[in-house]
Amino acid sequence: MARQQGWFALILALAISAGSVCANFPLQLGLDFRGGSQLTLEVQPAGEIKRVNAEQLEAVKTVLDRRVNGLGVAESTLQTIGEDQLLLQLPGEQDPSRAAKVLGETALLEFRAQRAGTESEIRILQRLRQQANSVLSLARSKGDGKRLPANQLNQNQINLAQKLLGVEVKSVDEVDQMEELLDKVNEKIVSLFEPAFLTGKDLVTAGRQQEQNTSGWEVTLNFNREGSEKFAKLTQSIAGTERLLGIVLDGHSISEATVGEQFKAAGITGGAATISGRFSAEEARDLEVQLRGGALPLPVAVIEVRTIGPTLGAENIRRSLFAALSGILLVAIFMLLVYRIAGFVAVIALSLYTLFNLATYALIPVTLTLPGIAGFILSIGMAVDANVLIFERVKDELRRGNTLIRSIETGFSEAFSSIVDGHITTLISCGALFFLGTGLVKGFAATLGIGVLFSLFTALTCTRTILRFLMGYQSLRRPTNFLPKEQLGSSAL
Repeated sequence: MARQQGWFALILALAISAGSVCANFPLQLGLDFRGGSQLTLEVQPAGEIKRVNAEQLEAVKTVLDRRVNGLGVAESTLQTIGEDQLLLQLPGEQDPSRAAKVLGETALLEFRAQRAGTESEIRILQRLRQQANSVLSLARSKGDGKRLPANQLNQNQINLAQKLLGVEVKSVDEVDQMEELLDKVNEKIVSLFEPAFLTGKDLVTAGRQQEQNTSGWEVTLNFNREGSEKFAKLTQSIAGTERLLGIVLDGHSISEATVGEQFKAAGITGGAATISGRFSAEEARDLEVQLRGGALPLPVAVIEVRTIGPTLGAENIRRSLFAALSGILLVAIFMLLVYRIAGFVAVIALSLYTLFNLATYALIPVTLTLPGIAGFILSIGMAVDANVLIFERVKDELRRGNTLIRSIETGFSEAFSSIVDGHITTLISCGALFFLGTGLVKGFAATLGIGVLFSLFTALTCTRTILRFLMGYQSLRRPTNFLPKEQLGSSAL
């Protein structure tokens, strides 16, 4: 009796705890329910690498994972697909363009010294770049995507700039021409710098802060010991001269800085640097995310973008809830009609089973998707199946003429091995799906596996404890509450 009371107290405590968890920890909803964006990324071979292997794909995934975490999108998932693709889900993100830009860029950071004798040429290019950026900013602010504002750099000036650079701009629209010209200017500026002496591989961390006396933002850098020595040596070599220190990201110059004569003796020491490029807060954050995540070992292309709106997500929630509640209700009706008081016990155990599952989903947490809900609903069927095995054994014992209490105990003991064997084989399948599968398959395997474990607990512990508790009441301890009178054995009456 004391043991039975102990089990009953434990189940009650677990039920209260699970209810508290469900009330205080919201379920994590996936892309199917919250809406958001899904990006399919393809890792492309480059240089001497002709084919992407599993190790290289995992290296790219690691870098992208750090960048995704830096974006601050909650419950995002990044999964491998096949030999050279990655699937990224961003729940709640309705504009994937910024994420695609941050993830797709290589983020190869380089520090270069300006070539000697190019001082006058780089000043002309910097002035030209400043003018082009001013014109483009004004054009964007006025919302005209094709023509430049009047009284600014006109077509003659664009032609003059093309002649100066020795390039040909092929675009028709003036704004496109200016943007293409700006790209050419940046390429020309980068060509005036020596090969990289220091790269982002020696970077320990990156941050951002607002510039003093301006509304702009700057990105802060900290190097490791080797990087600090290289940075000091690089800045020492150009200190006090007219040569500039170029900071290049993915082949694009984002900043050129002078190094004062005071650093001529030992260079800039301490392993810290700052990139000032008149960044907005968002631009500085994106650059910080890219640099902290590291450079991609191979280029990545966004080959598909799919967006699910919040309305469709809400509809998925409604339909999933309807499916789950309908399944539970139909099972409950079946159990009550066929197994009578034992069916009532099964309904209580099934309610506890659902509560324990939802609490576990919230605690781990499990991100719920449509396949995950399917796994949960399937596990409900397995939980009921365990009770069916037990109750059918109880009914068999009553038909043989055994007493009610003995029939119940025998039913549980006889069904034990069948229940355990069935659940173990399902757990093996869930393990294979989770560790060998990808993406949504893992969600299905996770919810089904958790459900199978709780099915074992509720069938063998909760159902037995509740049934024993009810059998303590004389009015309920009747064989006819389990089986019609005409089917009972003579000894069971």
